[in-house]
Amino acid sequence: MESGSRTGLAAAALAFSIFSGACFAGEAKPPLGVVELFTSQGCSSCPPADRLFGELAARGDIVALSYHVDYWDYLGWHDTLATQENSARQYDYMHAFDKRSVYTPQAIINGRTDASAASSGEIERTLLELKEGGKGLTVPISVRRAGDSVVIEAGEGSQDARAAIVLVSFAPPTPIAIRKGENKGQNITYWNAVLRVQTVGMWRGAFARFEMPASEVVRKGAGGCAVLLQSVSADGRPGPILGATIVRKPGGT
Repeated sequence: MESGSRTGLAAAALAFSIFSGACFAGEAKPPLGVVELFTSQGCSSCPPADRLFGELAARGDIVALSYHVDYWDYLGWHDTLATQENSARQYDYMHAFDKRSVYTPQAIINGRTDASAASSGEIERTLLELKEGGKGLTVPISVRRAGDSVVIEAGEGSQDARAAIVLVSFAPPTPIAIRKGENKGQNITYWNAVLRVQTVGMWRGAFARFEMPASEVVRKGAGGCAVLLQSVSADGRPGPILGATIVRKPGGT
């Protein structure tokens, strides 16, 4: 069993206890921020960042999402959680940040900047700096159940604001035994691995309410869903995240 597996198991137990609580309850207060990890089971530099990410996901005050990319699959192991869409999102951030290449492990903070995904200190420092500089999650997002529907509400922001309501469905904590490639022989538990990203509406600075079927918010087999209020550029690239929360599925199934 890998180093740090005890921490991973304890964190997984915490996650399932969270998921078994009140379903579709918005956060009591805005999260500190959103951390999007771009990672790969085939990248030898990623396991330390994956373990750190598990700790972030278990904290409860951070919306933590893990995007597994597929461009390292040629190294001998096909990432079982990777999608082309996840890789495309990272490339979109690369263009938005005017950078020349992508890499793993990479952490995107609040859709605004990147940080070393292997450094808890750098991630924490970046989250606090963004919050103190007015670039944290400033628009409240709430989610509640209404019969067979889920109601998402986004608060007020600046009058010229424009952002998308984005649902990010993610898997429950998933242990993977890697049998080939650079991480051969390692057993790693992956947290909040993104399964699907879906835009369900637009927000234009004023209070807005969105209603949709509950089955679309937390899909079968998923562990939960994040709701992001994310700015989008004219050419469709992701921008700053203005608000976020987590929808938790009872039992994590």
